[in-house]
Amino acid sequence: MPTLKAKILVADDDPAIQELIRLNLEVQGYEVIVASNGVETVRKAFSERPNLIILDILMPEIDGYEVMKVLKSSEETSSIPIIVLTAYASDAGALISWAEGAEGYLAKPFNPDELIMLVERVLG
Repeated sequence: MPTLKAKILVADDDPAIQELIRLNLEVQGYEVIVASNGVETVRKAFSERPNLIILDILMPEIDGYEVMKVLKSSEETSSIPIIVLTAYASDAGALISWAEGAEGYLAKPFNPDELIMLVERVLG
C-alpha cells in the first residue's frame, strides 16, 4: 500500500462517479472522503481540511459554483485547490469555474488517467 499522499474531498451526487474517482485516487495513494451535495461539501471542507476538492457543479441543495463562492470567500478554506468535474461541460462553464477560483476543469465522461494527471499537477 502506497504512503498516503494527500486528502482529497470528492463532491458528486452520483454514487457511481464517487466510487470511480475514489478507487482511482486510492490506488495512487490518496486518502479520499466523499460528499453527495453542496451543503455536505462545504461542511466537510471545513471539518476535514482536504488538500484538494474535486467538485461537481450540478448537485442538490447548493450547486458547485455556490460551494466555490463559499469556500473561496473564507480564510479557512480559500487556499484549498478545486478541480471542477462536470457533465455540464461548456466553454461558459469552464470560464465561470476559472472566474470562481477553480484550479482545474474536466468534463464528464472523463479519462481516469487524465484526472490523476490533473490532480498531481494541481497538488504539485
